[in-house]
Amino acid sequence: MESLTRANGLFALDLYRALSVSNAEGNVFFSPLSLSAALGMVYLGARGHTSEEMAKVLYFSSVSDVHSHFKTLTSSINRPSASYILKLANRLYGEKTFSFLREYLDSTLKLYHAELQAVDFIGASEKSRQLINEWVERQTDDKIKDLLQPKIVTKSTRLVLVNVIHFKGKWMQPFEEKDTKEMPFKINQNESRPVEMMYQSDIFPFRSIPEYELQVLKLTYEKEELSMLILLPNETQDGSDPLLKLESELTLDKLLDWTKREKMPRPMEIRVYLPKFKLEIESSLPETLQEMGMSSVFQETKADLTGMSSSQDGLYMSAVVHKACVDVNEEGTEAWAVSALTNPVGYLSLQQRQSFIADHPFMFFIRHNTTNSILFLGRFRGPS
Repeated sequence: MESLTRANGLFALDLYRALSVSNAEGNVFFSPLSLSAALGMVYLGARGHTSEEMAKVLYFSSVSDVHSHFKTLTSSINRPSASYILKLANRLYGEKTFSFLREYLDSTLKLYHAELQAVDFIGASEKSRQLINEWVERQTDDKIKDLLQPKIVTKSTRLVLVNVIHFKGKWMQPFEEKDTKEMPFKINQNESRPVEMMYQSDIFPFRSIPEYELQVLKLTYEKEELSMLILLPNETQDGSDPLLKLESELTLDKLLDWTKREKMPRPMEIRVYLPKFKLEIESSLPETLQEMGMSSVFQETKADLTGMSSSQDGLYMSAVVHKACVDVNEEGTEAWAVSALTNPVGYLSLQQRQSFIADHPFMFFIRHNTTNSILFLGRFRGPS
């Protein structure tokens, strides 16, 4: 499963960069695992050049038996816990008159726990769209509504793949509401906006990485199965954008090294200042994925999805909609995302106190520690 975790991590950073370029000044938040799983279901039915393109973009070429690994990963993530909610769910919606291969349907059910629900896209596309949206609402406890907007589902739609991931966890060391104060958040050298800044002083896993002018803080959720890791670049004196510099230098190997458990012990009291924030970001991804190299699957005349159906009509993906939300507060974090696809460090002593003041743009990600999987990835450039 390590090879799949690495592949998903490489894809996560590639997509993060692509989304950052298209939204240079804004916040970014998405679930790379949600997208990888949804695209994995498409890859299961892809053949020929379409399969090759998807494998390259998703880094599946280096993973033997991708789909069995996804099954193991999903089972690991969906283990019940009394301390947090973490659920990954998949569903297929297929046109009732369209002939899908039994082998494909059996495989998606076995490997992705994704049942196919037959719907009438041809005769009742709007009703089918509402049906899908209602399922998404139920899976996210009514947090994500109207995922599929009008006209995304039409009478020519043949297949919609939906993946949902929902996380809600409490900090192992919660913040006190009485310590939250309004403070300025520096959007850039010339602009600040007020944020509700949470505060606490406690012992946390922390690293300062001078060669990259970076601080890394780990905030753990109850039971320590999940963590939020925050990458806070040092402010610059020359007016340049420190987050932009970090993003350009970041690789998966650096990220893994910077956040290794053995390199982030707990010898130090940290004064943590972290904004309360909510993000809700919707992304339409066909153009981004095509620019990354996954082009034929979106073209009616070039897509080879003959592993899904032997029909002469030809299947292709017409849309990839991804909506992700996160709410970070004193108690903990709630995050949810949905993807719909149609057609060497010197340690300071405990006596020294270090401040971690996230009052300027930073990257963050939520990790499933057991599998080392990045569930959510984003950046906070300030309140909108």
